[in-house]
Amino acid sequence: MATNTTTRPEPHAKNFGENLESDLALEFLRVVENAAIESARTMGQGDRPLSDQMATEAMRRTMDTVPMHGTIVIGEGERDDAPMLYIGEQVGGPYPDGRDVPSVDIAVDPLEGTNLCATGAPGAITVLAASEKGGLLHAPDCYMEKIVVGPSCKNAVELDAPVAVNLKNIARRMHRGVDDLVIVVLDRPRHETLIADIRKAGARIRLIGDGDLSAGIAAAVMGTGVHAVMGSGGAPEGVITAAAIRCLNGYMVGRLVIDKPELEERIAKMGIKDAKRIYEAEDLAPGKQMIFGATGVTEGALLKGVRFFAEGTRTSSVILTLKTGRVRFIESIHLEKGPDVKVRFS
Repeated sequence: MATNTTTRPEPHAKNFGENLESDLALEFLRVVENAAIESARTMGQGDRPLSDQMATEAMRRTMDTVPMHGTIVIGEGERDDAPMLYIGEQVGGPYPDGRDVPSVDIAVDPLEGTNLCATGAPGAITVLAASEKGGLLHAPDCYMEKIVVGPSCKNAVELDAPVAVNLKNIARRMHRGVDDLVIVVLDRPRHETLIADIRKAGARIRLIGDGDLSAGIAAAVMGTGVHAVMGSGGAPEGVITAAAIRCLNGYMVGRLVIDKPELEERIAKMGIKDAKRIYEAEDLAPGKQMIFGATGVTEGALLKGVRFFAEGTRTSSVILTLKTGRVRFIESIHLEKGPDVKVRFS
């Protein structure tokens, strides 16, 4: 891949207007749908870089058709480290009639669960979050300790509380026993103690290889069978999760894991003064207006994967908006052009 160096005129920008959630939500739906379709074509081929490349290029290509002045604040890295969707990159285009376009900060994970897509395992999704300028924390590329729970468990968990206490509080708020809880944890050596503590407390565990972002969303939605997510994962993914959690009225706490001198220097340059600060979702994604979009690439607990059939493609997506309070689960059929195309129900 080569960095897009094409110079294009910047569209006239304005502040994130009152109707921008409604104006941009379905535009961003196109972005995550197209990225999911392209990456799904590589499912099970065992080529992680190709899966990520297909998603990233499709996401960027589609974003450049959206009327906005967008800035990538969480993406694939700095300009010199990643050829596409790098932090600070400008995306979007003008309105055909020359009207002012909204100025938007964007966080992306073009393919969350790259390994899952490459191996055909469940849970891979394409993800995007957007807000007005300054509405998303510019998180460094490091780990973040996290606990994510649903609306009924607001303020019931603390990062420094014993695991057994947190689980007891979650169970009490959900009117169930600790042994009825399902806690999602990334299957990593760093979580050995956490896993042992959860088991000792009597809760059940669902270990996942990748995809704690989608698990965090599931924890905030009733009926998914996920009651909490615990452990450390990527800080950028934590910010995107926070955007979804705010839209879903859930609860999340997180703290950056700053364990290297170079990370201390990096957060200082980013303006983060307190490395030990405990963030809630409102701190990680403080925007007054928020859009979160995700499309399933492979089958998952919350979203179905991309399905290809003779006449086209079917996708399963979720679009969340904060101010307008909409949660939309959207099934889309993308028909191939042709005289004999037929629509299938399933």
